Amino acid sequence: MSLSYFDASEVRSSLPFDRAISAIEEALRSDIDPEEDGPRLFAPAPKGEFLMMPTAGPKYSGFKVVTIAPLNPANGEKKIQGVYLLFDSSNLTPIAAMDGAELTSIRTPATTLAAVKNIAESPSVTPFTDTPNVLVFGAGVQGLNHIRAAHAVFPRAKFSIVGRRVERVHTLTNQLRTEGIIARVGQVGDVPNADVILCVTSSTTPLFDGSLPANHAIIASVGQHGLDAREIDETLVRRADIVVEGRGSSWRESGNLIPARSVEEWKEIHPANLKDLINGQFKRSHGKPTLYTGVGMAWEDLVSAAVVYEDHRG
Repeated sequence: MSLSYFDASEVRSSLPFDRAISAIEEALRSDIDPEEDGPRLFAPAPKGEFLMMPTAGPKYSGFKVVTIAPLNPANGEKKIQGVYLLFDSSNLTPIAAMDGAELTSIRTPATTLAAVKNIAESPSVTPFTDTPNVLVFGAGVQGLNHIRAAHAVFPRAKFSIVGRRVERVHTLTNQLRTEGIIARVGQVGDVPNADVILCVTSSTTPLFDGSLPANHAIIASVGQHGLDAREIDETLVRRADIVVEGRGSSWRESGNLIPARSVEEWKEIHPANLKDLINGQFKRSHGKPTLYTGVGMAWEDLVSAAVVYEDHRG
């Protein structure tokens, strides 16, 4: 058996952000249901952990295995590395492998911006501006790619970046400038003036006071994973309209949501998930910000991997 392997550059060439976002939207309009996705699996690894994400679909199925090594960046090595395996669902034959870290670095911001885009387009008393102020918390790879994805959706947006290390923020703004995207160094004091706030950090504590975002703001928090980590405080969760990536995955892993309300309360509230949002079943409340929160799901990898495979198999 000959198994095709697609490296990071091939994954990237098949998934420019406008295409990656559209693929996520199209999947949610058809047969993808986030509530049918299985849980992520964690296992210990030397100086880190394994993360395994299997999922099944009618045409393709897939399995992502990545390693998370928190000490690697200090040694100039990647924190997240891995591989994605794609299978033919008709006979479970493996048909392709590809760079799992690159796939993750693209599908995460594509999913976030699919959510932000559709929240901005949902019915609201306050029309959303086509020149939004976008404030990004996080100056790593996900910060960079979320700005790229946001620029694809809002080409006239103005960007500001908040990071723990100012030198990393400057490095990021310089990189973006070479791509024709202007961003400046931001600060927490910019929160009240932001139309969109993207939180893509590894922080385990809230990044800002939840009373600060404007009533029309859209906040997306996708950096935290696990019930002991949160980027958003209880104040924002309780004052905002909520959209979740998936309800089941949120009850299992969203530290943003569970401290604010119990799982039983959330089940009774039944917030909109991404499929509801994309299919027009969400309406913004007047005088409330909207919070989208996600933890990363296997179906997003499968949708993105299928695009890469079908692009290259000929």
